[in-house]
Amino acid sequence: MKRQFAASVLSALLYAQGLLGFAGVASVLLKDRAHAEETAIVEMAAPAVIAPAS
Repeated sequence: MKRQFAASVLSALLYAQGLLGFAGVASVLLKDRAHAEETAIVEMAAPAVIAPAS
């Protein structure tokens, strides 16, 4: 009985670790994607902000 309970607890911990790892990778990828879109928006807006003096 104790072995089966221990195996269940370890399986649950491994499953939770896998989910947290997946969430971590997804958050890093989404953060990089959002940062890339923000950079692209700033680069597109920069020429419109700078107007010629004459």
